Amino acid sequence: MRVYQIDELTREDVEKVEARLVQKGWTGSIKGMYYVPIPEEFLGPEQREHLESCGPFFLPLETGDGWIRLELLVRARQILRCSCVAYANAAMREHMIDSLDVLVRELDIAV
Repeated sequence: MRVYQIDELTREDVEKVEARLVQKGWTGSIKGMYYVPIPEEFLGPEQREHLESCGPFFLPLETGDGWIRLELLVRARQILRCSCVAYANAAMREHMIDSLDVLVRELDIAV
């Protein structure tokens, strides 16, 4: 699995991130799992075609003991297996990683 991980965080730092993710409404059904929505302009052509049938699309973000991990596999809310479920393209990957970095900086977390 391809991921972007930030580790060596304190428990307080992870809790700050979790609180912000809950505030944004990105919670999942499993504790420590969040669904980060992908802006439509970063979706690939097939994902745009499948937006109504498979979407919305998101990247899973998981929190753990001293780390946060953003999976770079684009997932679909409506379906588990489809050709539109694929790894993030370069532009999407850069945007989503930058967005997570901004969130961490906004929370004044030193990494």
